[in-house]
Amino acid sequence: MAKILAFAGSTRRESFNGKLLRVAVEMARDAGAEVTVLDLADFDLPLFNQDLEAAGVPKDVTRLKQIAADHDAFLIASPEYNASVTPLMKNVIDWMSRKHGDEPPRMAYSGKVAAIVSASPGAWGGSRAQPHLQFILQVLGVTVVPQTVAVKQAGSVFDDDGQLTDEGTRERLNSVVKQLIQMTDALSQS
Repeated sequence: MAKILAFAGSTRRESFNGKLLRVAVEMARDAGAEVTVLDLADFDLPLFNQDLEAAGVPKDVTRLKQIAADHDAFLIASPEYNASVTPLMKNVIDWMSRKHGDEPPRMAYSGKVAAIVSASPGAWGGSRAQPHLQFILQVLGVTVVPQTVAVKQAGSVFDDDGQLTDEGTRERLNSVVKQLIQMTDALSQS
């Protein structure tokens, strides 16, 4: 069964993407997947800079890359900042894409599958950032689930316990999660 690494591109405490991720993780676990949830706030990742990298790779970069390498797939909840990916998300992707020492190239991404979901209080639901993130991941060799979920007006779709109240959104999210698991399992058997 798929071993999934789940994380949000926002570290804000009451992030809608964090809430959406928690619901998706629950769905993935219910479907039998093993899921590790990362809080990117737990990693000290300075803004990527090759001079900084040359001075010594931050230990949290090495730790994050190893965690990613130990999983088969990514479940990513990414907010939209100015119609694109968040600076946090881009920084994480950039650090994890770098080859350090005798690591295999793109060890954090090689052979992985990813699903992208997003939530926003606005009318777009984060959908404008999704193709940017999809493109970046594909360039790094990640197979991206074609279906996504973009939850618009997210302030009105979660209850006090952080559960999605809209049944149609729940169904679409569950469909994306199941596709992630199926694609991951299919690639691991090929």
